[in-house]
Amino acid sequence: MRQAVGGSHYLQREESFMYDREARFPMEDTMNAARIEYTEKGVMHMAARRCDVIKISMSGAIIGLLTQYNLPQQFYLDLPDARITKVGCLLMKTFANNTAEIRFLRLLTKKELDRIFVFSTHPAHRDRVLDVRSW
Repeated sequence: MRQAVGGSHYLQREESFMYDREARFPMEDTMNAARIEYTEKGVMHMAARRCDVIKISMSGAIIGLLTQYNLPQQFYLDLPDARITKVGCLLMKTFANNTAEIRFLRLLTKKELDRIFVFSTHPAHRDRVLDVRSW
């Protein structure tokens, strides 16, 4: 007995814990300079583009791109001011105003988020200070 095309299939019931059942962490406004790195044409060479982190949470971020170009599905995010490198990311959505929603492949720690907010130029983080002993 054959099922019609588009009928139910056992894989349609599969879910990913990270993307389907994970609790959403609230996004907080920020403004940090960042860089995305990805491979072009397979593994020929690494390309890097500048961007701004506009909102961030432990599990994802919204980045603003300086120019319009096709983002790859997977890439690394670097935040040089906060000394956070090579955070694996997945592209979730792109928007018409040169912004994109991304998800991290691992959760950022509270310590990393605090470091990001210390180096943020957003007015909400003006009074944040860094505990030197935590580095």
